[in-house]
Amino acid sequence: MRKIYLLLFSFIFFSCTLSFGQVLTVYEKSSKQVIPGVLVFGNEPYLSAITNSKGQIDLSIFSEQAEIHFQLLGFESVSFSVEELKNSDYQVFLSPGLIQMEQAIVTGSRWRQSNQDIPGKITVLNKDNFQLRSPSTTADWLGSNGDVFIQKSQQGGGSPMIRGFSANRLLYAVDGVRVNTAIFRGGNLHNVISIDPLAIQNTEVLFGPGSVMFGSDALGGVMAFETLKPNFSDSGLSINGNLFGRFASSNHEKTFHGDISLATEKWAFLTSVSHFDYGDLKMGKHGPDDYLRSWYVIPSADGDLVLENPDPLIQKTSGYTQLNLMQKISFNPSHKTDWEYGFHYSRSSDIPRYDRLIQGSLDKPRYAIWNYGPQVWMMNQLTLNQLGNGKLYDQMSIKLAQQYFEESRINRRFNDYSLFDRVEKVNAWSLNADWVKNINQESFLSYGIETVYNGVASTGVETNIQSGETMAASARYPTSEWTSLAAYGTYHAHLSEKLKLQTGLRYNQVFLSADFASNAAFFPLPYQKTSNNNGAFTGSLGLILNPSSTWTISPQVSTGFRAPNVDDLGKFFDSEPGAIIIPNPDLKPEYVYNAEINLNKHWGSFLKIDASVFYTYLDHAMVRRPFQLDGQDSIPYEGVPSKVLAIQNAASAKIFGMQAGVEWSPSQNWLVYSKINWQKGKEELDDESTSPSRHAAPLFGLTRLTYSKNKLKIELSTMYSGEVAFEDMPMDEIGKPHLYALDENGNPYSPSWTTFNLQGTYKLLKSLDLMAGIENIGDKRYRPYSSGLAASGRNFTFSIKASF
Repeated sequence: MRKIYLLLFSFIFFSCTLSFGQVLTVYEKSSKQVIPGVLVFGNEPYLSAITNSKGQIDLSIFSEQAEIHFQLLGFESVSFSVEELKNSDYQVFLSPGLIQMEQAIVTGSRWRQSNQDIPGKITVLNKDNFQLRSPSTTADWLGSNGDVFIQKSQQGGGSPMIRGFSANRLLYAVDGVRVNTAIFRGGNLHNVISIDPLAIQNTEVLFGPGSVMFGSDALGGVMAFETLKPNFSDSGLSINGNLFGRFASSNHEKTFHGDISLATEKWAFLTSVSHFDYGDLKMGKHGPDDYLRSWYVIPSADGDLVLENPDPLIQKTSGYTQLNLMQKISFNPSHKTDWEYGFHYSRSSDIPRYDRLIQGSLDKPRYAIWNYGPQVWMMNQLTLNQLGNGKLYDQMSIKLAQQYFEESRINRRFNDYSLFDRVEKVNAWSLNADWVKNINQESFLSYGIETVYNGVASTGVETNIQSGETMAASARYPTSEWTSLAAYGTYHAHLSEKLKLQTGLRYNQVFLSADFASNAAFFPLPYQKTSNNNGAFTGSLGLILNPSSTWTISPQVSTGFRAPNVDDLGKFFDSEPGAIIIPNPDLKPEYVYNAEINLNKHWGSFLKIDASVFYTYLDHAMVRRPFQLDGQDSIPYEGVPSKVLAIQNAASAKIFGMQAGVEWSPSQNWLVYSKINWQKGKEELDDESTSPSRHAAPLFGLTRLTYSKNKLKIELSTMYSGEVAFEDMPMDEIGKPHLYALDENGNPYSPSWTTFNLQGTYKLLKSLDLMAGIENIGDKRYRPYSSGLAASGRNFTFSIKASF
């Protein structure tokens, strides 16, 4: 398989021609100072660049007919024709403005284009806001915008929920490469923390099915992360970099980051290093006592010891550490061609699974140890981007990537001598080839192919902690391979001055093979090997209607699919106390059918509102249902009689909801920003009754008031979540009472909560920024819905950033 990828890539042939174009400079209107970092993009979806440290950009890549857009957070976006730029002596002046009417996005078509040309809802999280809010992890970064709900089973985690979907029903991409693997699970998924939040340049969240662009798993949405990119120099060698440090009081967080860039006209290098150290997290003082950590276990081979917690607000054994490295090398032989190599590496320490460690009581704890072993992610990526004037395409992008994932689960029951260590390793290869072709001035076609291969190896070891004797234990997964082949095409057209169209179609074929021989001694299945082969068509159709220059109405229908992966088809796993999931080789894909309408209205540059209403139907849903093994509905697992379950295509679900937002800038220095999300879901149970959908989050949102002037920026915010009463609890969650508070009848429920936060940043020097904040000012004790970990109490944060 690796040889096939390399052979395919070696067929790419290109010519490099050297040319020079007109240089344009961008200035701040009042001070006349140059502005670096301005995103410049054209109507053609592949034309984009960023101004250098001198505020300059080479216009040679933009056609004479193109309208060119200039965008930077904190300034009003502007657009000009090439002729207008020529008449202005190639100078552009930007005025301060806190509301952005136009943004450049990638996830809509895999090419950078204006959000005003995309019918779906896409949220952009800009790096400039990251510095002010200074989130601890990438999961916290996703949750900071008010559109994504974050569940946490442990501090070293963060599982996004989007429009009633989570885990392997959402898709993650880093620098355009699919990160989902064949062992992404369906409960809660925490792999997003492997992405370094301090190395992110831009984040986009696409809501609703994204299977046309991204294939299997993109049912509820796509989270696309663009990491720091080295920039070239136009005047010899340039060197610049950043140093960053952050401290937080509630978990004694100590974060350090450094990055450095070296650049010439043809070569650019960027190195990034981050280290995160999180101690035990302290919850708030005011809230349900059910969340208190009143006891904890000290494991020992001579007998586990249970101790009372002297400070029940401290969530004992919740801390962890993490290291992230990134290296990028770019080569630009001409203005039409560039190559980029990227290396990413992330490794955590052991991460205590807090929601398992709090099971039981002071008198009878369930576990002495339950850790995720070091979570490892490594990616090597080679990208070729080339402009062309050929008959088949105007730009080509080829991405070849190799990824390695490692995760493990280490657990031992209280006062039991058997320690189980199960390790999973995935080697993933992928090749994406994307092309875009202008048909005329009003329309273009983008198309591409994708192939993905995952090889899965899984082992299990049981160790007697007293004698040190080891023996084989059941593996979580079979030895398996998962392969996806796909082709897609999308068509974009300006049908009239007020109407635009975007439509797309994709075909995917997914192959899975699994060998259960390694588990034959533990689970005598009636088969040793199995295979699964499924194909799926998905499509989308959207319109963008502009009744006036200030109104946008965008209806869209789309479909998505998720093919069975190794976690679905081949897993052996204790899903809950007294139950075990076993493999089911007869699984088929699940499909979603989605309809939505997105509205956007603005009044000048001081007020903007947006709203989205959606309805999604999930068919042939893969869900846990009672099963039998050799006619038995119960088998022993780790010495405990366990009910037999399996993932089956046995249900459907309906999710509907609304998302809304407002941005209001009453003056140049003030901004009010507010988001609210409401969704409801019903899923079918095995007795044909219905239950609320597990991953449909309660009402949630945020409101921010921001003041920005010169070197100072201050933000007061509130975040909130509604209640999930016992009668509205999903059946899956009712079986986990240890995660929830108890109502007046002693039933589990998730209380509503509200927090207030204050954050600020001050530019002390041109190259020195200070950031400070108080999170959860009222010291509220709360646990977000479905989470195993109580959120941070009052938290004082301090950060410093130095640039050179």
